[in-house]
Amino acid sequence: MNGDPLSGPITLDEHKRFALDWIERNRARFSDFNLQIWNLAEPAWREYRSARLYSDLLRGEEFEVEEGSGGMPTAFAASWGKSGPVVGSFSEFDAVPGNSQALVPRREPRAGLHPWAAGHTDPHSALGTSALLGVLATKVTLEHFGLPGRLRLFGEPAEKMCGSKPVHAAKGYYDGCDAFVVHHPNRDNSVCHETHCGAYWSAVFTFETPEPERWIDASLLPSAGPHAAARCPGAIDALCLMYTTTKYTKEAMFPHTGTWTLNEFVLAAGDATSDNLAPRFAQIQYSWRSPLLEVQQRIYEVLANNARSAAAASGTVVSVRWVTKTRVGLPNIAMTDLCFANMRMVGAPSFPDEARAFARQVQSSLGLKPMDNPFVDANEQLTEPAAFEANLRRGLPPWQRNFTSDDYVEYTWHAPTARVFTMRPVLRPPAPGYAYPAWAYNVMGGLPAAIDPGVLLGGKTIALSLLDLLTRPDVLAAAQAEFRQRTGGGVRGAQWVAPLLPQDFAAPVDLRWPEYVTTARGEEWWLPTPASGAGTGERL
Repeated sequence: MNGDPLSGPITLDEHKRFALDWIERNRARFSDFNLQIWNLAEPAWREYRSARLYSDLLRGEEFEVEEGSGGMPTAFAASWGKSGPVVGSFSEFDAVPGNSQALVPRREPRAGLHPWAAGHTDPHSALGTSALLGVLATKVTLEHFGLPGRLRLFGEPAEKMCGSKPVHAAKGYYDGCDAFVVHHPNRDNSVCHETHCGAYWSAVFTFETPEPERWIDASLLPSAGPHAAARCPGAIDALCLMYTTTKYTKEAMFPHTGTWTLNEFVLAAGDATSDNLAPRFAQIQYSWRSPLLEVQQRIYEVLANNARSAAAASGTVVSVRWVTKTRVGLPNIAMTDLCFANMRMVGAPSFPDEARAFARQVQSSLGLKPMDNPFVDANEQLTEPAAFEANLRRGLPPWQRNFTSDDYVEYTWHAPTARVFTMRPVLRPPAPGYAYPAWAYNVMGGLPAAIDPGVLLGGKTIALSLLDLLTRPDVLAAAQAEFRQRTGGGVRGAQWVAPLLPQDFAAPVDLRWPEYVTTARGEEWWLPTPASGAGTGERL
């Protein structure tokens, strides 16, 4: 499905040359910025310093910045320009608990913190920097040549739980935009084709024990006193029942097809007591992804039934609070073709010797023979979108149109959107089936020599594509014509899917998410820094 034809090929004009030159002149500045975000490694909903770095930089570049957009303290909405089409992108900056890694070629968590503190995995530090770089290069180019155009850059926290974009969408932040070019690190350098991400829903189930005394008839006791009573099972038992019941019913939620998944996280689990008192409070988060909204709803219905059953059996009451609900992604091949044409114009990235030397040290620390080229070939090649699509679909059934999840899909329902992939360093396996440990991937995202080539390719591709959308009416018209076709008339068209969260949705920023804390001992992960190791005692 394509929109109107272009009036001519995508070319490298003086506007694009200026943008590319500006990026090259500023590459050291944004390499340093990326490393700052990587080192902060702030987790979902708690990216306070990362968001402030973005906001301060954007204000310094003459953007108007709304901090705390959508009622989310670490979100922002930045805008620039007075007239012309509205185009934009977004930056993410959340890290992942359990992935702390120092910038050394061996497994070593960051010093002074619990060893299972947060670290960047994908890495979102690079994702956000590429988008920032691309939007700023577009801005200075428009300014230099006196061209019309309006730019938006959204700060999107908590992507690892698909948190902010459904909120921004529900509250109207994407309304009135004409096109988006967004980014994500990947093994390949390409652009998403027909198969976009599926849906991700998440909810927290809270069990409370408000009246444990009602569990038994006190008149039946031979003597009074809490230690002689049969204790109400309470909130921890309810959580455990919810957990085990869901494990039992998981295979009955939907057939084993469509690559759907269901995961859980315990936020709170009762009181720190060994007394004969019922635990009063426990919370468990469930997150599930699938290619169909109907499957998402069915999984929720099973979860809700399990929660009610667990509460009834444990003398508790249960409540549910939604964390997020995303739609599935909507393709736009006109946007895909535009962005890949510009990526081809920039050219494939390449690693400097410093990156290869560090990667060989990683291999040596794992007992592997260092390789002449320690990175996979795809990192330094461009992959045609159709070839990327074919490789992605090798393991998918023909009926499945969406795969895995990411909340960028919210953008795709409000304007034509392209998702650009540029390389994150991936080490070459020594043999088929070999899997490097997670730290070996994570550390490469913090090494400027290894991650900067992908960041620069992302920023350049975004900038050139935004400039085409702003300076060539035929390019924007083709993308918007396809958007109208796929939605049955555009926003609020016959096939358009509205945001799944209500407009007054309150983001769950007040829940007990992992975070850094400051105590009399200094700054720590929410788990105190142990005297040695993980503070776990003797290994059994």
